[in-house]
Amino acid sequence: MRHGKKFNHLGRKKGHREALLMNLSNALIEHKRINTTLAKAKALRVYIEPLITRGKSNDTHSRRTVFRRLQNKEAIIELFGPIAEKIGDRPGGYLRIIKTGSRKGDAAEMAMIEFVDYNELLLNAPKSKKSKSRRGKKKKTAVVPPVQTSSEEE
Repeated sequence: MRHGKKFNHLGRKKGHREALLMNLSNALIEHKRINTTLAKAKALRVYIEPLITRGKSNDTHSRRTVFRRLQNKEAIIELFGPIAEKIGDRPGGYLRIIKTGSRKGDAAEMAMIEFVDYNELLLNAPKSKKSKSRRGKKKKTAVVPPVQTSSEEE
């Protein structure tokens, strides 16, 4: 039964799942972008976004709290240094998940998870002038003045 199941257990016991998420988090912080399955990417986003929020306040308690979850000094230095500087003004949503298709061997859905502020291609892309919305906007019709005929002129 799945009573009260709030997160994906990823088919692993608690210790194995925590080690998996810790290693994925360290890899993401180091490389800024990783490829993994869609389920692991979604679980990783829930796991690491509160740690990134803690990285914005650089004090001893935040460092110790994050180190408890990551267990990697280089990742802590990177998270509280360059990453915190780039995402300092962002209120949340630090990661982006992009689906990349299915894996050939077992047809698992694959995804790329990356930091939003580190993708230079999307940061420098020109903004489209067309706004996309779900509601259809009614087009304004041009008002054409009525054409006067010769009988009206007299």
